[in-house]
Amino acid sequence: MEWTGQVYADAPMVSVSTYIEAPVEHVWALVSDIHLMPRLSSELQEVEWLEGATAPQPGSRFIGRSSHPDLGSWETTSTVVEYEAPHRFSWAVGDPDHPGSTWRFTLSRQGPGTALEQWAQMGPAPSGLTFAIKAMPEKEQKIVFVRLREFETGMKANLAALKDLAEREM
Repeated sequence: MEWTGQVYADAPMVSVSTYIEAPVEHVWALVSDIHLMPRLSSELQEVEWLEGATAPQPGSRFIGRSSHPDLGSWETTSTVVEYEAPHRFSWAVGDPDHPGSTWRFTLSRQGPGTALEQWAQMGPAPSGLTFAIKAMPEKEQKIVFVRLREFETGMKANLAALKDLAEREM
């Protein structure tokens, strides 16, 4: 990732993608299983559906419990904002109309396999990062850049693990 100089108010984004030698329906089953994600993520530790939900659909909500060596542990509530099987799954962290972040998986057929993208956007609402920015406003660009790089590194690891799992199961 190259230096962007962005500030939090820019709602900065990052995305990574990969090609998986597995049909899109198979990859979809993996990325839409929120209980798989804690096994793949270095930050996300646990997820739990809320209000009787058992699978993603627009409006369903879940709790995510995360941990980071520098940021501590936290819990967020996310709402599924897009669920278009087998192509798009996204959720907003916090208020779905004004989220602290938004995350998305996009899948498309590419020959016999699947092109998979994971995307994330910070803001526009405050998030845990806001505390660090308020404490050191002169370092906001660096704080945002470092966190985007962490997102990118985590997402690359997620996609590598999904690729390995999907291809091994075929």
